[in-house]
Amino acid sequence: MSRCKLVLLGSLAALAVTAAAVGVVAIRNGWYDVSATHSHTAPIYRVVGYALDRSVSARAAAIEIPDLAEPGRAKRGLQIYEAHCVQCHGAPGVAPQPFAMGLNPAPPPLVASARERPANEIFWMIREGIKMTGMPAWRYRLSDERIWDVVAFMRTLPDLSPMAYQSTVNQTPEWTLADATSASNTAGRTAEDEAGVRAMQQYLCLTCHIVPGGTGPRLHVGPSLEGMADRAYIAGTLPNTLPNMQRWLREPEKIKPGTAMPNLHVTDQDAHDMAEYLMSLKSAD
Repeated sequence: MSRCKLVLLGSLAALAVTAAAVGVVAIRNGWYDVSATHSHTAPIYRVVGYALDRSVSARAAAIEIPDLAEPGRAKRGLQIYEAHCVQCHGAPGVAPQPFAMGLNPAPPPLVASARERPANEIFWMIREGIKMTGMPAWRYRLSDERIWDVVAFMRTLPDLSPMAYQSTVNQTPEWTLADATSASNTAGRTAEDEAGVRAMQQYLCLTCHIVPGGTGPRLHVGPSLEGMADRAYIAGTLPNTLPNMQRWLREPEKIKPGTAMPNLHVTDQDAHDMAEYLMSLKSAD
């Protein structure tokens, strides 16, 4: 290898090491402001935005778009939008709720997305959510059909005036939680272990419990779920079987009145996936 190439490679390696060292020092000393009252720097915002667009495009490419003009679809989508979306994104003539204004990055009005993004990308973003943006994944709370209803409604947003939007809302019945969770969403499920961990993350189990295989906060208020398969009882009450675990995950208050474990409205399918995973957690030898 020529001397010039060696010098160039050495210089690049030195730059990489220096950049890594600066990054470590910056992180350790808390130089980067993570508060929601200060925006990311412009370069970081652009890089993250570009990465987001490319990630969504790659993962949504194979999604087939159904008939969004199907009668009743956009109306159902409006019901769901009013129940779950307007609080953060607002609507024509409707401001977001105060808590949404404190999010950073701020949830944008969806008129531009409805106009510019392909329907399959909008569907994917609603279904899967976006990390570290405040955008939740709805796949555990809405069926794919209901998510497509929201996409169909969003397609009408660019043409809706504030008066037309409010008039449509006034003529539309409210959406209820029972409507939202009436159908388990099994499309696109992977191996049961992965499905179980994902469901436990989406139902916030990892915020209270240590769950092997899951990534979450280091502070926990509930007992560790390590070695769950080897325990004799669930919550000190039920014999530890798969059906009983599913019952506990779905209706903890009925099984143990006064328990701190809340009813998280877990669907049958998600309770099955989580129970299967918990039943696979053996104690370390």
